[in-house]
Amino acid sequence: MFSASHIDSTDKPGFYRELAAQMEALLAGESDAIANAANASALIFQTMPQLNWAGFYFLRTPQELVVGPFQGKPACVRIPVGRGVCGTSVAERRSIRVDDVTKAENHIFCDPDSRSELVVPLIRGGDVLGVLDLDSPVPGRFDAEDQAGVERLAAIYVAAGAGS
Repeated sequence: MFSASHIDSTDKPGFYRELAAQMEALLAGESDAIANAANASALIFQTMPQLNWAGFYFLRTPQELVVGPFQGKPACVRIPVGRGVCGTSVAERRSIRVDDVTKAENHIFCDPDSRSELVVPLIRGGDVLGVLDLDSPVPGRFDAEDQAGVERLAAIYVAAGAGS
């Protein structure tokens, strides 16, 4: 049985190294994309400070993302590709950090308490499978170290068999 351990978040590089190790251990031996997304979102939400949403959106058609497993308040179910931070991340095939979502053009407000967002695309073999989306009630919550750390977590999820 896996049990997440507390991670000191004051040392970001160390925090992300330990969180990546815990995620690898959690997903080891399991290839089901939904089960892994559920456990990954729970682990991220439990260990990362100052989050109010952590979860996945999956590309179900070339034009639309659909919400997957997550932790937090109920979410928008469908997001058109190219719309909002998640849809833009898919369209541009890149991670996006937003310091203040109230000032972001094209942002979709699923939770009015969210103030900053980090979205990382899930890419395997050149194909976009969806995104890993993190929201925070704190403006400017995510920096370049967070982006790099979460990109590593997304890679671990994809390597474990995302989209299988």
